[in-house]
Amino acid sequence: MNILYDLFLFVYRIMVRMASLFNEKARLFVEGRKDWKGRLAKLKEGEGACIWVHCASLGEFEQGRPVIESIADSHPEYRIVLTFFSPSGYEIRKNYDKAAIVAYLPLDSRSNAEEFLDLINPRMAVFVKYEFWRHYVSGLKQRNIPLYLVSAIFRKEQPFFRNDLFGRWYRGILNDFTRLFVQDQDSIDLLHGIGIKNCTISGDTRFDRVLAIANSSQPIPLVDKFASGNKVVVAGSTWRPDEELLARFINDNQDVKFIIAPHEVSETNINRLFQLLKKPAVRFSHANEIQIIDCQVLIIDSVGMLSSIYKYGQVAYIGGGFGVGIHNTLEAATFGLPVIFGPNYNRFREARDMISLQAAFSINDHKSLDKVLLELLNNPPYLLKSSEAARNYVQVKAGATRIILNYLFPDDKHRGGIS
Repeated sequence: MNILYDLFLFVYRIMVRMASLFNEKARLFVEGRKDWKGRLAKLKEGEGACIWVHCASLGEFEQGRPVIESIADSHPEYRIVLTFFSPSGYEIRKNYDKAAIVAYLPLDSRSNAEEFLDLINPRMAVFVKYEFWRHYVSGLKQRNIPLYLVSAIFRKEQPFFRNDLFGRWYRGILNDFTRLFVQDQDSIDLLHGIGIKNCTISGDTRFDRVLAIANSSQPIPLVDKFASGNKVVVAGSTWRPDEELLARFINDNQDVKFIIAPHEVSETNINRLFQLLKKPAVRFSHANEIQIIDCQVLIIDSVGMLSSIYKYGQVAYIGGGFGVGIHNTLEAATFGLPVIFGPNYNRFREARDMISLQAAFSINDHKSLDKVLLELLNNPPYLLKSSEAARNYVQVKAGATRIILNYLFPDDKHRGGIS
């Protein structure tokens, strides 16, 4: 199986190099890995042992961020080496100030893994959610370097649970982890069913992350002016099918303001969104405090603002539910906003949980959207009940970071450093 695995990665490397000639993301993938040895060699110029944290992309980074920052704050004697597989993570977080160095992970091979580990010589390694690189994992095991997987979630359709040679090979990777910190009991049951015992339920660190975002959220005066004294729906990470439904509601209703943050903020997409709307609308980058008062729709055309905007709404609509799956619902729920989304949500445990608590609602068409929105906005006791359910759900689920850190650094628990 190792031969097939190495062959697959060899072919993958060739295909990415070919794609880099005409695809920007592939070009960044290739260019970013050039001279990785020279960059990592600079670590030897500094002082202090390293802890290696690896994330596939930006989403996994945000998930692992509470762990990274807790380590950095409580253990400044360690330097964080942060690696990404994907350009979408590296390009946005390459200047992350909690890490001594941010780099692309060299493609998995026996020689790359050996040289990489020689250069950084980590005291421990932390992988986030879905990272199972055979040579890196076995290299850490051979060097007796502890390796932890955090915020992991397992499903029965994953290759680990196949009853064949392929499944057994993948299970060998899991056995090489020192500890698997998983999100739920279902994952524990699946792992125990294949003889994997090195696992602990910690919960999902995303809950800690969204609480931290909410607690550090800064005011946005222009949005505050727009929202003040009004019923406001915040629609985040929307796609075309979402926007067409929302526009229909907006065009038919007068007394509700909308803040729409589309997933795609290109000029073409923003202009298309304007064409759907028959009510006064303005984009954030062009707005001022005078004109914004008379607008019914504020379109956010800047990246990175959404998590701080939810606090200005009473209800949230989360995009992606008419495509491959919904975006982040927890960023809205932490502010006590009931969340609405399309039908493709079943892969997301938090969405299913919140629906059962009446903190979230799935819609299929404009009629169901109208029904849910009007019921929430025109029935204050019902809105309050849903709002409290959303906020409480996040607060109850928080705490995974503490569980993980107490395991990684048991002496801190006795000293009272991590509670």
